Amino acid sequence: MSNEFELTAESRSDTGKGASRRLRRLHGRIPGIIYGGDAEPQMISLESRELKKALETEAFYSHILSLKLDGKTQQAVLRDLQRDPARGFPIHADFMRVDATHKITMVVPVHFTNEEACIGVKKQGGEIHRNISEVEISCLPKNLPEYLEVDMASVELDQVIHLSEIKLPGGVEIVELAHGEDHDQPVVAVHKPKVRAEEEGGEEGGEEAAGEDDDADKE
Repeated sequence: MSNEFELTAESRSDTGKGASRRLRRLHGRIPGIIYGGDAEPQMISLESRELKKALETEAFYSHILSLKLDGKTQQAVLRDLQRDPARGFPIHADFMRVDATHKITMVVPVHFTNEEACIGVKKQGGEIHRNISEVEISCLPKNLPEYLEVDMASVELDQVIHLSEIKLPGGVEIVELAHGEDHDQPVVAVHKPKVRAEEEGGEEGGEEAAGEDDDADKE
């Protein structure tokens, strides 16, 4: 996968909550750390506007990034992001170095396509129920997909799509499936809307009760 995201970072030596607040408030920068590989963990800071702009793109969260640190470029992935609980802006970012020869585990989003053409919805009166929105995968950095895709076009009423049915790019594995068949979780399904199902159930129950009353009258 080609690198589409580049961030410029600087080394930092001041640590602690007070130093992080000053960094964000006075210098417009976000504290962070980069770790992994053969190098030691390194405290860094990133330009706030640049990071916020990158975070607006979904692919940034599951992409190999080029991190320019003190004049040298390192390949990394965003491993963790802390946000202000009240206002939602980023306050700390963790990056992990990647090695082209070693597999990494990443959480990637699941995209559901052709929902408007889904047979179970369009022709059979059902509605789509999504159980998960992201999946943890394992692969070499070069094989890292931005997302996994589930095509809903041919999914029928009461059909359930499981993790094992997701079409994976070459070299990509779903981590959960490595734990056994009982971890083959449902991803998405098409069922009748709950209200309609309850109404139909009530009608059937009413018909059965009426039939029983008629039999009682005949006796």
